[in-house]
Amino acid sequence: MPLGLRKKKSKSRESSSLVENEEVGGLAAGSAGKSAVNGGGLPPPPANLRPKLVFHTQLAHGSPTGRIEGFTNVKELYMKIAETFNLNPSEILFCTLNTHKIDMDKLLGGQIGLEDFIFAHVKGIKKEVEVFKAEDALGLTITDNGAGYAFIKRIKEGSVVDGVKVICVGDHIECINGTKIVGARHYEVARMLKDLPKNETFTLKLVEPMKAFEMLEPRSKGTKPAGESKLGYGRGTLRLRSKGPATVEEMPTAFEEKAVKKVDDLLESYMGIRDMELAATMVEVGRDKQNPDEFAMALDEALGDFAFPDEFVFDVWGAIGDAKQGRF
Repeated sequence: MPLGLRKKKSKSRESSSLVENEEVGGLAAGSAGKSAVNGGGLPPPPANLRPKLVFHTQLAHGSPTGRIEGFTNVKELYMKIAETFNLNPSEILFCTLNTHKIDMDKLLGGQIGLEDFIFAHVKGIKKEVEVFKAEDALGLTITDNGAGYAFIKRIKEGSVVDGVKVICVGDHIECINGTKIVGARHYEVARMLKDLPKNETFTLKLVEPMKAFEMLEPRSKGTKPAGESKLGYGRGTLRLRSKGPATVEEMPTAFEEKAVKKVDDLLESYMGIRDMELAATMVEVGRDKQNPDEFAMALDEALGDFAFPDEFVFDVWGAIGDAKQGRF
């Protein structure tokens, strides 16, 4: 059964401020609670009754500390950071949590711990490179920042791209063979790279994240294949949703962490992408479903960007079931 994913949109605005040399202190927190997919559970409280969550942020290459609040999705988060540091939001490539380094295990996805410190990585040097596609697989795992920029999350050791040392984890892919791909989702970029003909040369235009002097070090291969870090830290997490308001939730359970990690692995295996937010949403959708057909129908209703192959859906269903039974 081919499945469709629908686009998600939401809007919210509040204020942001810049503060000098402020230490990370206690953050405003509300009562934690789960909000079910497709309208299940209690509706979120009115905006004026929701707790104001304040997060601390810096530019990864160095800056004063800023405070941001009042965002419900990644695009709005980038806008708040941009306002704080007097940037254009388009300058922000991605954010990491609790580290200024380009550490893909700490990449900000769909959840932020209530005590997490946000580091924004902005555009640095542009570069153009020619690559000879000697194999069908390039050895790249692609992700995106949720705001129109696809970038390299992992480079497989010994792969075609691993031999091109100027290409690094964290690089934003701006153009492929002269075609600008800003605004494309990670799965679209992964498909374009996969469809490039073998034994031919292609050109990539890349933008690397700006680095402070102490960050100039040998390039990283990215995350471990299974990515072992938690989704967030602190007393709870702020779940950023593409549809509807952000919600404050308890820390992920052991079941959720194992299931999300496995589904993220399946996304890479089938589609050449990693997306913890998408994986978490799929686990949430499948939590109370009784069979694969019911799960497939729920996915089709809840998500809306691309069609999942049947084999992938069944493997995801199996992974959620294994996590429920504690089999991994």
